[in-house]
Amino acid sequence: MPNTTHMTIPSNRVRDIERHFHTTLSKLYPDTEIEAFIYILFEAFLGWDKVQLLLHREGTINQSDLLRFYWAAEDLKQYRPIQYIVGYTTFCNLRIKVSEGVLIPRPETEEIVEHIKQCPSCQPESILDLCTGSGCIALALASHYRDAYVYGIDISAEALTLARRNALTNNLNVSFYQCDILHHAPTLPHDTFDLIVSNPPYVCESEKSDMLPNVLNHEPALALFVPDNDPLLFYRAIGQYAQCHLSSDGLLVLEINEHYGNATCQMLQQMGFDTTLNKDFRDKERSITAHKTLKS
Repeated sequence: MPNTTHMTIPSNRVRDIERHFHTTLSKLYPDTEIEAFIYILFEAFLGWDKVQLLLHREGTINQSDLLRFYWAAEDLKQYRPIQYIVGYTTFCNLRIKVSEGVLIPRPETEEIVEHIKQCPSCQPESILDLCTGSGCIALALASHYRDAYVYGIDISAEALTLARRNALTNNLNVSFYQCDILHHAPTLPHDTFDLIVSNPPYVCESEKSDMLPNVLNHEPALALFVPDNDPLLFYRAIGQYAQCHLSSDGLLVLEINEHYGNATCQMLQQMGFDTTLNKDFRDKERSITAHKTLKS
């Protein structure tokens, strides 16, 4: 139980709680982000949308809920991500549970999933998500390709526990397996896949100095970092696996480090793939789509 002896608790009036967040966090976050935090917390803690928040602005909340808001503000002062505070995020219209043991899904990854779904030639019957984490990619694809067999692989038992909970919460049929793709090929009911997708660790250790504290200090290093001397570590292993387990007309889709797009493409081309480098909504090179090269 946190020590509340020296806490400065704001009034339990909704308007004063909002003011407390702005006062407490104004030197750390822009006003627009603080407003977003407030909306997210009132929805998560009290089930209020923006209209209900506006209507209740002159009202009050009970002491138990007030403490939850206080500790949320304290967590935000330490740059703890809002998604970990409320315990979930939204990804491709799915509610995905998250905790410090999994990477928080990004809009860039959501964009990659949408790109796959809009590809008319991609109608997979079997899908494999490598380095699945929270399971967000696998679950989003399972939601769209309802008749496909979908599998998710990760090295982390903690992540897989959360991914299975997300499958149950969203009533989606995805099978999750623990495996270290760097050292072992997973043993799965399917041997080949029409779609292999992955958002593997790709941030170099030397890039830590460029990262925000909410990521660096709270999200799992296991899901983020690769050594500077081998930044394509995971892509090499995934490419080698796809050489044997991607169907002849299948699709390989990878989220990538923006600084290594060409290098990753060249490596995959040497493995026998045709590659396309794609930019995200920020105009950064963010993903690669690849097919096996047709042999003459």
